[in-house]
Amino acid sequence: MNWLAHVFLSEPDIECRLGNLLADLVKGQARIGMSAPFQRGARRHQLIDAFTDAHPIVHRSRARIRGDYRHTRGILVDVFYDHFLSLGWDRYSTEPLEAFIAGVYADVRSHAIQLPDEAQVAVHWMVRDDRLGSYGTLGGIESALYRISQRLSERLRKPFALESAVVELRENFAALAGDFAEFFPLLQAHIEAVPSKELDVAPC
Repeated sequence: MNWLAHVFLSEPDIECRLGNLLADLVKGQARIGMSAPFQRGARRHQLIDAFTDAHPIVHRSRARIRGDYRHTRGILVDVFYDHFLSLGWDRYSTEPLEAFIAGVYADVRSHAIQLPDEAQVAVHWMVRDDRLGSYGTLGGIESALYRISQRLSERLRKPFALESAVVELRENFAALAGDFAEFFPLLQAHIEAVPSKELDVAPC
C-alpha cells in the first residue's frame, strides 16, 4: 500500500499517522528517537506491508503487469491500489475523501514534530502539492511513479521509468480494481484485529 492507504489505516493521532506514513524514511536510530505514537504508527506500517506483500491477491495483481518492471511490480501495485482506494473511498469511509485529506494536512501544519531532513521534505511537498489527493487521477499516479523512479535512480545509480507503467494500469484497470476490492477489506480486518500491545513492541 502507498501513502493514502497508510494514512487511512492509521490511528487518528497525527504522530501515529506520520509514523505510518514515513516508516520507510525514518529508520534505525532516527526512529528510536521518535515519540511512542510515531513508533506505533511505524509498527502498523510494517504490519500492513507484511500482510500485503504476502497476500495471494496482491501476487495476482503483480502478475497482471506484463511490462519489463522486474522487481518493481510490488511498488506499482502499491501505487495502483491507492488509486482504487481514492476512486472507491465512499465504500470504506463515511468521511468524504476531501475532508479526510484536509484534516490530515491541517493536523500536519498545526503539529510541530522534529523529523529527519528527508522525511521533513517529503511531508512538506505532500501538503504543498496535495499528493494524497492526487492519487485519484491517472496524472497523479504517473507523477507519483515518476518521483519514486527518481528516488530509486538516486539510490541505486541506474535509471528507472516507472511512470510508463500507467499503461499497465489502463490496460488492466478492471482486473486490478477487482483485486483491490477483494483485498482491501481483508487488510482492514487484519489490521483492526491486531492487539494494541503488538504495536508497542520496541524497537519498532
